[in-house]
Amino acid sequence: MEDENIDTKKASRASKAEAFGVEDLYLEDQGSSSAQPEDQTPPEYTPRYTPQRQWPMPLNIVIQVVGSRGDVQPFLALAAALQKAGHRVRIATHPQFSSFVLDSNKSSTSGNKLEFFPVGGDPADLMAYMVESPSLIPKMSQIRAGIIQRKRDMYVEMLDGFWRSCVRPDPASNVPFVADAIIANPPSFAHVHCAQALGIPVHLMFTMPWSSTKAFPHPLANIKFSKEDKKSTNHASYAAVEFLTWQGLGDLVNAWRVESLGLEPVPSTEGHRILESLQVPFTYCWSPSLVPKPSDWGPHIDISGFFFRDPAPYTPAPDLKAFLRAGPPPIYIGFGSIVVGGIEGLMTMVLSAIKATGVRAIISRGWSNLTGEESQNVFYVGDCPHEWLFQQVAAVIHHGGAGTTACGLRYGKPTTIVPFFGDQPFWGAVVAEAGAGPDPIPYRSLTSQKLIHAIQFCLSPEAVMAARKLADSMQRENGVQAAVDAFHANLPKDKMACDFFSDQPASLAYGRGKKQVKMCKPVASILVKNGKVERKQLKSWVLIQRPAAGHGC
Repeated sequence: MEDENIDTKKASRASKAEAFGVEDLYLEDQGSSSAQPEDQTPPEYTPRYTPQRQWPMPLNIVIQVVGSRGDVQPFLALAAALQKAGHRVRIATHPQFSSFVLDSNKSSTSGNKLEFFPVGGDPADLMAYMVESPSLIPKMSQIRAGIIQRKRDMYVEMLDGFWRSCVRPDPASNVPFVADAIIANPPSFAHVHCAQALGIPVHLMFTMPWSSTKAFPHPLANIKFSKEDKKSTNHASYAAVEFLTWQGLGDLVNAWRVESLGLEPVPSTEGHRILESLQVPFTYCWSPSLVPKPSDWGPHIDISGFFFRDPAPYTPAPDLKAFLRAGPPPIYIGFGSIVVGGIEGLMTMVLSAIKATGVRAIISRGWSNLTGEESQNVFYVGDCPHEWLFQQVAAVIHHGGAGTTACGLRYGKPTTIVPFFGDQPFWGAVVAEAGAGPDPIPYRSLTSQKLIHAIQFCLSPEAVMAARKLADSMQRENGVQAAVDAFHANLPKDKMACDFFSDQPASLAYGRGKKQVKMCKPVASILVKNGKVERKQLKSWVLIQRPAAGHGC
């Protein structure tokens, strides 16, 4: 049999995930989570929090991200907004994105500088693996070739890196840093475990559905529907994806929990459902006008709108400027961070479709370094911000990454998606459902003829009108601010604040039980200096208490 699961060690029996000690934090004042009737169309969703431009308590926040440049970019916009609210923020991700993250400081309007912390891992290798094996079950040939073991080794490196990102000084300035809160995308995996080890809140944010719902399947499930009830299959797909993921990585996570975090291993029956069991706050950063909040998602889940950063000043190269002026708006074709095999065949299809439709085109080289014969109707571009470029084109054709999709729709551009893996087929289906593009064309079934039809569809008046309608809705949203408000609203402010100065986070505690007094470091220093308390009487303030060993078995 070609496809098999990875063999994993069974996690030893230990405390239940429900005993992590964070349920009371996340469930406080959340109200009823009962779903609306299944046949009821979800109402138009609007964020439910009052905007707070300035948060009264400055925090150290680490944002943990795994993925491509497109996965990292939305969090730069979020980080900038968090900085404006008074927080110290660092992005923890792959070392290849160091310059990309730190360069965002050049256009920053806040007084603070965004920090970068490298966690290891190679995004190009991750993207190449996902293109080759888009399903969750690896091929036996990949196991024999050692690809799966290399991927597992990479995740071990990243787990350690993410833990260090919570407690190590800034690599550039050496200023000490201990996280007060964690924001993460789900594939970073370390988030909830680091939060447990430090006793701090965690908030997940993502552009891909990750919470169980009957409305649509998990994008990674690759479901082929039968006569079974679609809604039940959709809902079950999330547990299936989490289970397979835990089967592949759970032994690594548990070994890391024990050796690096000093925590007990998570039971094999609980590892795949930690996030749902604990109802960890979740914000989905897509437009509610494109994908409304499903009626069966609880109140701990929000939809904010897409994250857009303020466009940095950009001056196009003279040859690009000349090409744009030389004729009608071109179409854009690019596949971003996707590492594509068979480039010659792909370019033959693309150039043939361009010639057959008579359009002009800008082709992004991307990580695959797409290139071909130069002509007066084709221009090859390197690194160029989509925020600027997409305003110059008539339509866009790309891989369907959430950020690229959002940028095209934001500027009212009809969109063809050629998905490779992950959430890309999901976004292709969403765009097609909205009428702003044709049905997605999976990369492996792409032909020149299909590309010709897609270009013609995108240039039709109906597609142009549908894309403009979406753009009008998205222009009224402020996804970044809505996400910041959701993050703040889910923080247990009273539990985090110093008892002496409520605008400072507590880091130390004196006393025990209900008589325990929590304080910030300046207060503790004053009390020790004046002989009111002894240094040995102070202990770290743990916001979320974890259970004693063996409790809850």
